[in-house]
Amino acid sequence: MRFDHKPVLLRETIALLNPQPGEIFVDCTVGGGGHSREIAARIMPAGRLIAIDRDEAALLAARENLHPWLDRIDFVKRNFAELKAILAELEVAAVDGILLDVGVSSYQLDEQERGFSYHVDADLDMRMDQKSKVSARDLVNKLPEAELARILRDFGEELWAQRIARFIVERREKEGPIETTGQLVEIIKAAIPARARRRGPHPARRTFQALRIAVNDELGALEQAVHAALDSLRPGGRLAVITFHSLEDRIVKKILANAAAGCVCPPGLPQCVCGKKPQIKMLTGKPIKAQAAEVAENPRARSAKLRAAVKF
Repeated sequence: MRFDHKPVLLRETIALLNPQPGEIFVDCTVGGGGHSREIAARIMPAGRLIAIDRDEAALLAARENLHPWLDRIDFVKRNFAELKAILAELEVAAVDGILLDVGVSSYQLDEQERGFSYHVDADLDMRMDQKSKVSARDLVNKLPEAELARILRDFGEELWAQRIARFIVERREKEGPIETTGQLVEIIKAAIPARARRRGPHPARRTFQALRIAVNDELGALEQAVHAALDSLRPGGRLAVITFHSLEDRIVKKILANAAAGCVCPPGLPQCVCGKKPQIKMLTGKPIKAQAAEVAENPRARSAKLRAAVKF
């Protein structure tokens, strides 16, 4: 299958990042290179692009899509949480712009053997980096019931987390390991009462989201990456982050709000004693969402939220 990933909020993202000739940019989640292609077209030929992804298939596709500028691009197969270390190894002290497009690509969702989708029966995998040691199969078959329920509740916001976890443990104890996405979907459907299954999205959506986040430590990596990005921008540098569910957006919103805040002294003090000054200025008030036309063309854009800031 060809790595086909439509860049979400492309026009809005490029407008906020405002790439200029000769600048240094980092795409922390290069995917197929859709956003990066627009960035490269604006910063080249004198600019430099650092393209990061932990998915080998994504990097191969990005190389093809960014072929005109390969001599000015560093392709890095790493987790974006390692941004500071990556820049240090490349001897880059500061950059002009950073993009974080968080989440799973259309290719990963659609590629059957990756096990991200609850619509097809496949091996229960969900690893973004195929060399990672822990898969969704490991979590489902080895974690105790209480820990499984916590993951489904905290990462999937699943109302039936405890019941689904219990059904998973009972199934593996009676019939052996749960090996495929299809088997897991059937367990989830059995656990959720019929009246609840008839409302809202696919009954397995939240469980699959939770397991994917846990397998890839997505929220922990995102928090590290946003902090690292703010530290790595030069004055005047821009950061844009695209998230796809409330847990991600909540983390980004909190970090950026704290970085944009000035004095945090208690009210009533005659003068500031904390000395805290704003690190950034927000370029977006409320997050930017995809327009109806984009959602009609790419339904996965429906949940996307874009936040951006510029460093003082």
